[in-house]
Amino acid sequence: MADTTITEEKKSEVSHEEHHEELSFLRKYIFSTDHKMIGIQYTITGGLFLFFGFGLMMLMRWSLAYPDQPLPILGFLVGNNGIMTPDTYNTFGAMHGTIMVFMGVVPLAFGAFGNFVLPLQIGAVDMAFPKINAFSYWCLFVGGVIMLASFFLPEGAAKSGWTSYAPLADIDIGLGQTFWLVGMIFLITSSLMGSINFIVTAIQLRAPGMTYMRLPFFVWTQLVTAVLLLLAFPPLEAAGLLQLMDRVAGTSFFLPTGLVISGEVADISGGGSPLLWQHLFWFLAHPEVYVLILPAMGIVTEVITNNARKPVFGYKLMVYSLIFLGFMSFSVWAHHMFMTGMGTTLNAFFQTTTMIISVPSVIILSCLFLTLWGGSIRFNTPMLFALGFLPMFGIGGLTGLPLGLSASDIHLHDTLYVIGHFHYVVAPGTLFGLFAGIYYWFPKVSGRLMNETLGKLHFWGTLIFMNLVFFPMLIQGMAGINRRLHDGGASYADATAIIDPGFYSHAANYLYLNKWMSMSAWALGLVQIIFLVNLLWSIKKGKKVGRNPWNATTVEWAAPSPPGHGNFESAVEVYNGPYEYSVPGAAKDFSPQFEKGAST
Repeated sequence: MADTTITEEKKSEVSHEEHHEELSFLRKYIFSTDHKMIGIQYTITGGLFLFFGFGLMMLMRWSLAYPDQPLPILGFLVGNNGIMTPDTYNTFGAMHGTIMVFMGVVPLAFGAFGNFVLPLQIGAVDMAFPKINAFSYWCLFVGGVIMLASFFLPEGAAKSGWTSYAPLADIDIGLGQTFWLVGMIFLITSSLMGSINFIVTAIQLRAPGMTYMRLPFFVWTQLVTAVLLLLAFPPLEAAGLLQLMDRVAGTSFFLPTGLVISGEVADISGGGSPLLWQHLFWFLAHPEVYVLILPAMGIVTEVITNNARKPVFGYKLMVYSLIFLGFMSFSVWAHHMFMTGMGTTLNAFFQTTTMIISVPSVIILSCLFLTLWGGSIRFNTPMLFALGFLPMFGIGGLTGLPLGLSASDIHLHDTLYVIGHFHYVVAPGTLFGLFAGIYYWFPKVSGRLMNETLGKLHFWGTLIFMNLVFFPMLIQGMAGINRRLHDGGASYADATAIIDPGFYSHAANYLYLNKWMSMSAWALGLVQIIFLVNLLWSIKKGKKVGRNPWNATTVEWAAPSPPGHGNFESAVEVYNGPYEYSVPGAAKDFSPQFEKGAST
């Protein structure tokens, strides 16, 4: 038909397969500017960092379960005859948090999925700024190497927590904290470059017919995430530079006058404010929570609507809720700081905004549940992880409400309840979304399906053991057991028994859970081996499939699997909404965006 024929001029714009120069190995796989290869680089690098950070956690769990006992086999990793000291525990804790958040989940959720999928979903041939895209990845790589290199310093890596609170981080002896700050500056620069690229790409490179209300929800989540990074990371980068100056140039941006260190007044100029660091850090770190969770929400939406064979319920409502969520995320940061004595007026303000920001998340979750209602659901592996995301993120959100109220936060602050809440959001929450995305888009990356049997074993093992790790933390936290204790609270409870026998008799009853949580964490690590085997096996041996094995509607499935240079064999034009499944009167139960007349 004449009106659907692609002109030769349009073909020449996107079909370069036989015309582009053959790239060397280094330019194709290492220093690539192709968004797909950069997405794969982010995946491999972020995945390696994620497993390294997970390994640190498993070592820490030994100290929590069996305090002051030598670590079997791997004792050489902690020194001191295999017994983990409080300093080593603090180092592992600080680097575990930093690696998992800034070097693992963000590169995977934003860098990997965003790079590979976003241009394909909007019908673009690449990102807007390919060289800046490559620069963004290499900033991540350099920052990660600097962070890991700090483990080999004489005094070890940073010990001041992943939040790097002043004045402790300013006066921490050794180069570990300095390396941490330099590494963070590179990691932040990476995210800033990536966010600029994503925003321009999503706005400027959409295919003809791809209006904003035809964008897949995943693209909307990446766009809002990019805006959050662009606005929230500069304050932390500035704070990192100021703290670096405090450490190496003798300034006092975060060091107060009259600071006493080891019983003596410190020889510093003073005049700085430790609370200023907290404000600058949390102004980034609360939007950062949504940087972690929003891409997962986007992935889960794609998977659920595809496997429910129904249009997503309330698409526009979800988009408006997402935008409101991003806006409100900049007005809640100080609910992390109720213990600093801000006063009842500010407490009331941040309590109110914290309660308000829960509303758009509830709307999005409700829309996803309603999408399932009456659907013809396919329970494949990506769908199982997407379904698992819903209650896990729900638990994470609900357990956060008491922490958003100053009265209850006073009791729960700095207890294991906080750890349980946060990990429910980013571990079984975000990671379930990421696993759903890996299983869902693996055929687009490789042209093959991952093994379903191994995938379902991976899901059920992960679901069970993650809950056995994190749910007992909520119980221990409500009992008053503090976090950041290398022995899980045993010596703290013993010491407190002298002052407050009631606390001892209550809290000590829950210390046995440390062993159960540790064994569950190690079992969780073993389950991930199933995923790695499945992934590596499927790259070469997985079942070969065509370009649209899921019978999906969004534009990325118009490209070959895997996509070649220029992504699409011919120019793409968009005619339909993103989720037109089971349209009445249609010839099939899915109407792709890129097929004219498919929904009529």
